[in-house]
Amino acid sequence: MSTNRLEAFSDGVLAVAITLLVLDIGVPPVTEHQTLFHALVHQWPHYAAYVTSFITIGIIWINHHAMIGRLRITDHAILGLNLLLLLSIAVLPFATALMAAYLKESKGQHLAAGVYAGAFLVMSIFFTILQRHILLHKPHMLTAEMPEERRRLILNRSIRGLGPYVVATAVAILSAYVSLAICLAIAIYYALPIASGGAVGGTDF
Repeated sequence: MSTNRLEAFSDGVLAVAITLLVLDIGVPPVTEHQTLFHALVHQWPHYAAYVTSFITIGIIWINHHAMIGRLRITDHAILGLNLLLLLSIAVLPFATALMAAYLKESKGQHLAAGVYAGAFLVMSIFFTILQRHILLHKPHMLTAEMPEERRRLILNRSIRGLGPYVVATAVAILSAYVSLAICLAIAIYYALPIASGGAVGGTDF
């Protein structure tokens, strides 16, 4: 099967997921005791969660394009693993809304942060599994021959994100704020050229 339909469908899911993020940011009500400025500032958890998720999904989109772009053709296993990756991405708007709603609450904030960071962890795991399957098990399907050392280097760059997401998920038990900060730091790191040895947006993943 051609990679065109796989990439087109994946782009559609990613576009919908990244668009749904902003729908959770509503227009705040203004009362006689609160100005619009203060009402907007009060919504800062929504902005923080939105930016973190937007950057993360954007980086995944860039890296997914690079990953699928290496393929000449696909097979059933690649399609199935790609669906699992999309499944994890599609749940991010929910996890983002949950994090934004409970970040400042005295009850539920730790669980919400755990779900949020955990969603990123699951997505990262599925991405790495798909990347590993393509690079190590299906190198004959690549558009160009690539030395095994090069393929393992690309895979190792994908794996680097797993550890920080594990930490962010575990830290949620202690501090939802720290968990969110770690997720944001991961997103910013992978958006920088240093994460891919000079390729903007980590496109060498």
